[in-house]
Amino acid sequence: MILKLSKGNKPLSYKGIIIEPQIRDFFAGRIWTHNNTPFPQSKINYYTLRNYFTKKPGISILTKNHIFYRQHLICNRCQNENQQEFIIYNCAKCEKECVYCRHCINMGRVTSCTELITWNGPQPHMHKKHVLDWNGTFTNAQNEAAKQLTNSIKHRRNHLVHAVCGAGKTEILFPAVLYALNRELRVCIATPRTDVVLELFPRFQKVFPNTNLHALYGNSPQQTGFPQLVLSTTHQLFRFEDAFDVVIVDEADAFPYTFDQALEKAVYKVKKDGAPIALVTATPSPQILARMKKESWGYSFIPKRYHGHPLPVPRYQALWSYDKTIQKGRIPRKLLKWTITKLSNKEPFLIFFPTIQLMQLAIPLFQQLNANIVSVHAEDADRKEKVMKLRNEQIPGLLTTTILERGITIKNVQVAVVGAESKIFTSSALIQISGRVGRNVALPKGDIVFFHHGITAEMDEACNEILRLNKEGFGKNETL
Repeated sequence: MILKLSKGNKPLSYKGIIIEPQIRDFFAGRIWTHNNTPFPQSKINYYTLRNYFTKKPGISILTKNHIFYRQHLICNRCQNENQQEFIIYNCAKCEKECVYCRHCINMGRVTSCTELITWNGPQPHMHKKHVLDWNGTFTNAQNEAAKQLTNSIKHRRNHLVHAVCGAGKTEILFPAVLYALNRELRVCIATPRTDVVLELFPRFQKVFPNTNLHALYGNSPQQTGFPQLVLSTTHQLFRFEDAFDVVIVDEADAFPYTFDQALEKAVYKVKKDGAPIALVTATPSPQILARMKKESWGYSFIPKRYHGHPLPVPRYQALWSYDKTIQKGRIPRKLLKWTITKLSNKEPFLIFFPTIQLMQLAIPLFQQLNANIVSVHAEDADRKEKVMKLRNEQIPGLLTTTILERGITIKNVQVAVVGAESKIFTSSALIQISGRVGRNVALPKGDIVFFHHGITAEMDEACNEILRLNKEGFGKNETL
């Protein structure tokens, strides 16, 4: 690791060390457990001894009250402060009682005796010569939103992009990302759902051919080089700290981001001081809208799809006791008729179920209609391949949970929701599910049906919001 130089016949010793690019590129902006890295432990120890890494404990004790001392734990990886998620156990490593964080246990155990490391050495070189290889054109609304977002990033101001499903939100990001990259800024596009990362990654790879970008999600493959653009699930942000100059959160209202404070903390943990955050969604929560107004964020609103056609409006179909019918080994008659029609018309379809258990009971019944119908859910290791098969017309349809409610585009897909009255189907979820239909410019229409055992306020709210957006996008006097 010692660099030897020569001058004439006399060697000169350079007492610094040559930083291995793969170590620098991997750890820059990351926070990692000291004893569990993708590199030999001897190398990590070598750099640690020479102060190229900064160390901190996995779990710290905070003093919440300076008068009456009260122990309060915080995980330095995921920023979890929920005291009920810290577990005391007898640690074989230090032979005493330790505490570990249950909140981020899926990423490997972080304990009070764990050392976390962050890179303290030279930073990777930021490239300037990024290009946008995209031949598409913007609508006037898209063009205005793209300019507004870019301007917010330029002035380091937070921004909300509120655009209906199918408005072309991904394309709106392109100019802003290009602007940031060419100013040597590091960009992260985070989303709560793995499926959205899998959908976005090839699209960004194609339009930014000169940019090294990584896709990070649970069990994602090892990727090399320094990524100036990172596409990541919000959970993977636990492994970063003070890393990004721009952070964009796509589908910012999606579960679990809106239900897990640690995920929102992670977004703020990974951004550099003063770096802007942009939220992108078709269904912003009241909390997001209130924060946007209170803090004077930039704001872009697009009530109309890029192809100029209205959003498909859901229709209701009563499906009484559908769960009992499926449990008895039969597909409910109206659902059966709907499915046979789609199979006959060779129209790809998604059928959403409220629970995995009900879907698993239903899948063998649907496979009697067509053996190639399959199901997907969050724990399905093959869901990426199954969605790709539906997109490539290799299978006729998918049964799914809400895991596919957003972030996927299938040409001419028809959609049914079984048990639309279930609590899992909130108004925003139903709007997002409806937004899977009619996204293609050549096939802008399609069927979205809510099969239900009683109409709920959430169903009505979803339909009314879609009608409102159509009215706003097309004008009150325009025929939809």
